Amino acid sequence: MKYVCQVCGYIYDEAKEGIPFDELPADWRCPLCKAPKSEFVKQEEEKKQDFQVSVDPTDVHLEKLSAGQLAALCTNLARGCEKQYKEKESELFTELATYFTAIAPPAPEASVEQLASLLRGEIASYPWLRGVADEHGDRGAARALVWGEKVVRMLSSLMDRYLAEGEAMLADTEVWVCTACGFVYIGDEPPEQCPVCKVPAWKFEKA
Repeated sequence: MKYVCQVCGYIYDEAKEGIPFDELPADWRCPLCKAPKSEFVKQEEEKKQDFQVSVDPTDVHLEKLSAGQLAALCTNLARGCEKQYKEKESELFTELATYFTAIAPPAPEASVEQLASLLRGEIASYPWLRGVADEHGDRGAARALVWGEKVVRMLSSLMDRYLAEGEAMLADTEVWVCTACGFVYIGDEPPEQCPVCKVPAWKFEKA
């Protein structure tokens, strides 16, 4: 049986490893991205996750975004433009992100527990989002959603680990962030290659 990491795609092959996946210790982690054991699924189950969803184009719900949400949106757009070598557009979106960040009020009663809950809720929304992208044949959106889900799953696992270990999790180590996709890696050095978007180590920055 083979098991696939939903964050980086690493495949644990029981036949090659010689140890059944279920017998691995509870604290075992993905060798590439350090995702917990819970982020692995059987390979055949991973292939069955696609589904179709019907969307009514007249059912449009508009929601006003907060300054914090706009800052995050503009930051992501700036990174997207940078990857497409659109430097001017990237600079403009970065300016907007800086402005919205400056005027964004502090989040009321913010906590690690609240953030962990929000991340779990975001993970639950990805099947529906992928269905919409597939129905409309939007390959760009589908690709962005693949990256997005992988990063959110890793952030969620890091939050759960922090809730269990506290500050000891960050003792005597570094936190690295991929500037291309936002993947977060904890270790003395960044990975040789981003497990999500495959950019080299020099694309990582210390958080």
